[in-house]
Amino acid sequence: MSLDAARTDSRPERLTAHEARRRLEHARGTRLVQLRALTETGQSADDHLMAAQKDAIERVLKEIDAAFARIEEGTYGTCLGCAKPVPAERLEILPYTGHCVACMRRTP
Repeated sequence: MSLDAARTDSRPERLTAHEARRRLEHARGTRLVQLRALTETGQSADDHLMAAQKDAIERVLKEIDAAFARIEEGTYGTCLGCAKPVPAERLEILPYTGHCVACMRRTP
């Protein structure tokens, strides 16, 4: 058995609630640090780039909160579009995502 096969076989198909919470807490912490850094730059609130970055970070923070709610509801890891499981690999990269890749592509 190759190392790649062993690594693939040992990966769970779904994240545990504990692991999902850990990843979401990390993502939230990272975004809060980014938001704090943007606020502390002292740049004008009229700066369109800064405003766009702030909006994007706040949007992700809302997605993270929604993901925590899905954990509590027992629906975390299930696509909101097609109700199929979101692949664990996708949740590892974007722990707050609510959609599989196919449904995300269909969302305007």
